[in-house]
Amino acid sequence: MSQQQPNNPLHGLTLEKILTRLVEHYGWDGLYNEIKVNCFYNDPSIKSSLKFLRKTQWARDKVESLYIHTFT
Repeated sequence: MSQQQPNNPLHGLTLEKILTRLVEHYGWDGLYNEIKVNCFYNDPSIKSSLKFLRKTQWARDKVESLYIHTFT
Protein backbone atom coordinates (compact mmCIF):
# COMPACT_ATOMS: atom_id res chain seq x y z
CA MET A 1 0.00 0.00 0.00
CA SER A 2 1.38 3.36 -0.94
CA GLN A 3 0.51 6.60 0.77
CA GLN A 4 -0.11 9.29 -1.82
CA GLN A 5 1.52 12.41 -0.44
CA PRO A 6 -0.33 12.51 2.89
CA ASN A 7 1.48 15.68 4.03
CA ASN A 8 1.17 17.59 0.76
CA PRO A 9 -1.40 20.39 1.28
CA LEU A 10 -1.87 20.60 -2.49
CA HIS A 11 -2.70 16.92 -2.93
CA GLY A 12 -5.90 16.48 -4.90
CA LEU A 13 -6.05 20.11 -6.01
CA THR A 14 -5.79 21.08 -9.66
CA LEU A 15 -3.88 24.17 -10.68
CA GLU A 16 -7.22 25.61 -11.83
CA LYS A 17 -8.76 25.12 -8.36
CA ILE A 18 -5.72 26.68 -6.70
CA LEU A 19 -5.76 29.71 -9.01
CA THR A 20 -9.53 30.16 -8.76
CA ARG A 21 -9.42 30.14 -4.96
CA LEU A 22 -6.55 32.65 -4.91
CA VAL A 23 -8.43 34.98 -7.28
CA GLU A 24 -11.55 34.71 -5.11
CA HIS A 25 -9.45 35.58 -2.05
CA TYR A 26 -7.10 38.28 -3.42
CA GLY A 27 -8.71 39.44 -6.67
CA TRP A 28 -6.54 39.90 -9.74
CA ASP A 29 -4.95 43.12 -8.42
CA GLY A 30 -4.11 41.53 -5.09
CA LEU A 31 -2.71 38.45 -6.78
CA TYR A 32 -0.51 40.63 -8.98
CA ASN A 33 0.70 42.46 -5.87
CA GLU A 34 1.76 39.10 -4.40
CA ILE A 35 3.23 37.60 -7.59
CA LYS A 36 4.42 40.00 -10.27
CA VAL A 37 3.53 38.15 -13.45
CA ASN A 38 1.95 39.92 -16.40
CA CYS A 39 -0.86 37.38 -16.83
CA PHE A 40 -2.32 38.59 -13.50
CA TYR A 41 -2.15 42.25 -14.56
CA ASN A 42 -2.76 42.60 -18.28
CA ASP A 43 -6.33 41.46 -19.12
CA PRO A 44 -6.25 38.57 -16.65
CA SER A 45 -8.34 35.44 -16.95
CA ILE A 46 -8.21 31.98 -15.45
CA LYS A 47 -7.69 30.43 -18.89
CA SER A 48 -4.79 32.66 -19.94
CA SER A 49 -3.16 32.43 -16.52
CA LEU A 50 -3.37 28.63 -16.52
CA LYS A 51 -1.74 28.51 -19.94
CA PHE A 52 1.15 30.65 -18.68
CA LEU A 53 1.52 28.82 -15.35
CA ARG A 54 1.60 25.40 -17.02
CA LYS A 55 4.57 26.55 -19.15
CA THR A 56 6.40 28.50 -16.45
CA GLN A 57 7.47 26.40 -13.49
CA TRP A 58 8.88 29.24 -11.34
CA ALA A 59 5.58 31.11 -11.55
CA ARG A 60 3.60 27.97 -10.78
CA ASP A 61 5.81 27.36 -7.74
CA LYS A 62 5.06 30.88 -6.49
CA VAL A 63 1.31 30.38 -6.96
CA GLU A 64 1.39 27.06 -5.10
CA SER A 65 3.49 28.56 -2.31
CA LEU A 66 1.11 31.52 -1.95
CA TYR A 67 -1.83 29.10 -1.76
CA ILE A 68 -0.14 27.13 1.03
CA HIS A 69 0.73 30.29 2.98
CA THR A 70 -2.77 31.71 2.55
CA PHE A 71 -4.96 28.70 3.24
CA THR A 72 -2.99 26.31 5.49
